[in-house]
Amino acid sequence: TTTCCKNLPPLILPFSIYTNRSPDMQFRFSAYALVLFSSVAATCAFVPARSENFARALNDVDNDSFGLGRQRFSLHASVADSEKSFVLSDEEVGPAIKLALGSKGNDKIINLFGLWAVVVSLITCPIWSLAMTVMDKLDTDPAKSAYDFTGKIWSRVWLAMTGSTPEIYGLERIKESVKQETGVLFVANHASWLDIPVLCTALDPVFKFISKGELIKAPCIGQQLKGGNHILIEREDRRSQLRTFKEGINWLKSGVSVMAFPEGQRSPDGRLIKFKGGSFSMASKTGATIVPITLTNTHAVMPMNALFPVQSGAGKLQIHVHEPISPEGKTDDEINVLVRNAIISKLPWDQRPLPDEDNEAPIEIKETVLMN
Repeated sequence: TTTCCKNLPPLILPFSIYTNRSPDMQFRFSAYALVLFSSVAATCAFVPARSENFARALNDVDNDSFGLGRQRFSLHASVADSEKSFVLSDEEVGPAIKLALGSKGNDKIINLFGLWAVVVSLITCPIWSLAMTVMDKLDTDPAKSAYDFTGKIWSRVWLAMTGSTPEIYGLERIKESVKQETGVLFVANHASWLDIPVLCTALDPVFKFISKGELIKAPCIGQQLKGGNHILIEREDRRSQLRTFKEGINWLKSGVSVMAFPEGQRSPDGRLIKFKGGSFSMASKTGATIVPITLTNTHAVMPMNALFPVQSGAGKLQIHVHEPISPEGKTDDEINVLVRNAIISKLPWDQRPLPDEDNEAPIEIKETVLMN
């Protein structure tokens, strides 16, 4: 090892620093560079790989801390055996750091794969932030299309570098829908923070998220939401809900599409939960076409109690764009059922609502409505 380090070419360090040191210091610098280079190479090669072979979780991550690794699904065995769940157990998550964030005891974990995502974020986020700062001065479009485009670029790059580029099905339906004069109301299931960058790889052209106001504090994400004039909502504030409704209608009337999560919050275990009212009323008021979207396995790649992804999304993340639904001649309840059924049709078994937990009252829909 000593011989190897002494004979390392000085090109691995700045030439001036290397040559102006004593032989002993040159050896130390070379050894340091070798270790650093080896560590980076090992990280790039090992961390993005699947997490199934990671070692047992650290002792400070107790059996129930991750939760999602032992979800209890009361489905028929034949269904469970036919589709593999990508949710990792505690052992598969591997060594992890537990962080106590906030006053509610919402612990977050970061495993080895998550550390790689941290590195990717540290590389890409400053560049994205700088791009948004520049475009904020140059983009004169009221819809901030160029400004928002920086977020789409970042999403694609970040997902690609973390091995999580999603597979997209039915993309042509988006291209056809956005040709109308009014904007399109996109609606999708919401099971992970990862849903946001994943959707940005498919939705085009400019659109506005309906997002909770808390995200304004998130680095870069908050800058994007605020600078891009996205629609922010405070869940418990009635005035904020009304303001959100008006902003959504105004964007749709101006030809800018809106992206909403009708569940109103992230599902804690990935399963589709009950829709909250309001989203479909925007389409009814404006005549905007509704395009349901199914997102699969984002909860497995980045669960709610993980600060960063715990595994690669390769072969897991999918976007299914469904047939557009016209709001004409339909009540909000009828639209609710059509959208919900469309989203469920492409969900994996561990994201479908359980029969005893799906409290949505069945609604009888006329045959003419179903045909539309």
